[in-house]
Amino acid sequence: MPAREPILFCWSGGKDSAMALHTLLQQNHYHIAALLTTVTEGHERISMHGVRRELLERQAQSIGLPLHEVRIPPQCVNPIYEARMEEALRVYLEQGVRKVAFGDIFLEDLRAYREKNLARVGMTAIFPIWKRDTRELIRSFHANRFRAVAVCVDPKILAPSFAGRELDETFFRELPPQADPCGENGEFHTFVFDGPIFHSPIRVHTGEVVNRDGFVFCDILEEMEKATT
Repeated sequence: MPAREPILFCWSGGKDSAMALHTLLQQNHYHIAALLTTVTEGHERISMHGVRRELLERQAQSIGLPLHEVRIPPQCVNPIYEARMEEALRVYLEQGVRKVAFGDIFLEDLRAYREKNLARVGMTAIFPIWKRDTRELIRSFHANRFRAVAVCVDPKILAPSFAGRELDETFFRELPPQADPCGENGEFHTFVFDGPIFHSPIRVHTGEVVNRDGFVFCDILEEMEKATT
């Protein structure tokens, strides 16, 4: 049996990343060298999603893959983001990694941006769930028993009350017609805490809901195991 090709996986902690990673793991063509995630300095949270880095670490532990954090400043401008990403990519390039996988679905400009940045360092992109129908993806999400919570919503599209809700069937039934079922246009972002890619679920509960930078964020906290006597 030929050796599996090593790749990096650009991990956001959300449902699209989880479904894309699940798709790759089922194919068994690749060895995932690491999960690559941007973390905002000072806030110590996943950039854009606002999830605490401790929970990011718990995801990586439960998935059983190394985690590589790319640290970026708050309100990071593109040149700094690109320079820090390139620095991280070159670490893996030197180890023989030539491909990076993403959970993007249909945003052509974002795909072109990623491919252009990777080409600068001699790498190429993989998009495991590209052009999949987003309603079909949500059916697959539930069929595979993934579980996630909405951690960030755009109040221009969704009611703030969507923040902190689990992505059950009621969540998707109540999405307004103009919202993409996977939130691919930025309508909402998520944190996945259970599913077939995890060795064990991450026990979480919702915390404070805040308005910041034009978005509504729901803090997610890990439930600690109760001490037994």
